[in-house]
Amino acid sequence: MSAPSPRRIDAASLRGFVARIFESVGMPAPDATTVADLMVEADLGGAEGHGVFRVPQYVRRIRAGGINLNPDIRVERERDGMALIDGDNGMGHLVMRAAALKAIAKAKRAGVAWVGVHHGNHAGPASLYARMPMQHDMVGLYFAVGNANHLPPWGGIDLLLSTNPIAVAVPALNEPPVVLDMASTVAAYGKVKTKAQRGEPLPEGWMIDRMGEPLTDPSRVDEGFLLPIGGYKGYGLALVFGLLAGTLNGAANGPDTIDFNKDDRTPTNTGQSIVAISIEAFGDVVQFKRKVDALIRTLRNSNRLPDVERIWLPGEQSHAKRNKYTREGIPLAPQLVQKLNELADELGTTRLS
Repeated sequence: MSAPSPRRIDAASLRGFVARIFESVGMPAPDATTVADLMVEADLGGAEGHGVFRVPQYVRRIRAGGINLNPDIRVERERDGMALIDGDNGMGHLVMRAAALKAIAKAKRAGVAWVGVHHGNHAGPASLYARMPMQHDMVGLYFAVGNANHLPPWGGIDLLLSTNPIAVAVPALNEPPVVLDMASTVAAYGKVKTKAQRGEPLPEGWMIDRMGEPLTDPSRVDEGFLLPIGGYKGYGLALVFGLLAGTLNGAANGPDTIDFNKDDRTPTNTGQSIVAISIEAFGDVVQFKRKVDALIRTLRNSNRLPDVERIWLPGEQSHAKRNKYTREGIPLAPQLVQKLNELADELGTTRLS
C-alpha cells in the first residue's frame, strides 16, 4: 500500500496558523510572527524535520516552562569583530535572528564578525541563519550544538556528542547561492523523527545499535546511535563544532547537553555561533559573484559518471524546492496535518484549512 499523498498548504496560510498557535500559548504576537516566518521558511527550503514539524514539541516545552516567552536577549560581551549574546532561554529562532543581525551590523564596519550565543534553544535548520548575511553581500557561517546527544566518540558507545551542524552560504550573481547545510552525522535526528512519524524504516547507514548492527526500525532508535559522516572524520567535526558553538560561548556541550526530546522543563543552554564575512571588504562584490557563477557552471557541466543525470551544487535542490513550494504550496504529511489540527483544537485556535 502506497503512503498517503502529502497535503499542499499555502505558505501564507501556514505562517498564520503557526503564529496563532504560539500566540495561544502566551508568546507575544510580534515574536510569534517572527518565529512562524522562520519556521515556514525552513519548510519552503525542504528542511521538513526542522520546520512546522517541530511546532508540537516547542508548544510542549513552552507549556512545561522550558522556554522563556519574555526573554531579555542581550549582548553580554562585545568587541569590534565579535559579540556574545545571552539568549535568556528565549525561543531559539528569536535569539539566533538577533545574533545574525548583530553579526551583519558588525561585519559592515569590521569586515568580519563572529557572534556567539549561550542560553539559546533549538532554532531550526542551520541554513536559516547562514543565509541571512547573503542579503547584505556577505558570506554566512553557522555552527551549533545539537539539542540531544546521539553520537558517541569514534569507537565508543557512550552518547557524548550531538549532531552538531555547520552551514555556509555563499552568494552568486545569476546562479542560485551555494548553501551547504549539514549535520556532522549521516542524517540529522530530525530526519529520523519524521521517518518515525510516517512509520517508514530508516535507511541503512543512518544508525547502528550498540552491537554495531544496522538499525532501521524507528521505534528502536533509543537502542542505538547515529553514524558520523566520513567515519572518524565526522566525529572530529562534531567535536570541534561543539567546542566553537558550545564551550567557547559558555553553553552546554558534551555530557552537559540536555535532551530536549525527553526533557521539556530544563533550560537547554543551547550554544550557536554565526559568522558574517563582508565580500566588499575583500574586493569587488560583483566580480566575486561572477567567479562563483563560473565555478558553479564548470562543476555542473563537468563530465558525469554513467547513469548520473545531473551534478548538483549544495543548496541548489533547496533553492528549487523553495521556488516550487512558493508556487504550489508546502507539502505536509497527512499525519503531521492531523497532529497540528489536533493541537489547534486543544488550544482553541483555527485549524489548517
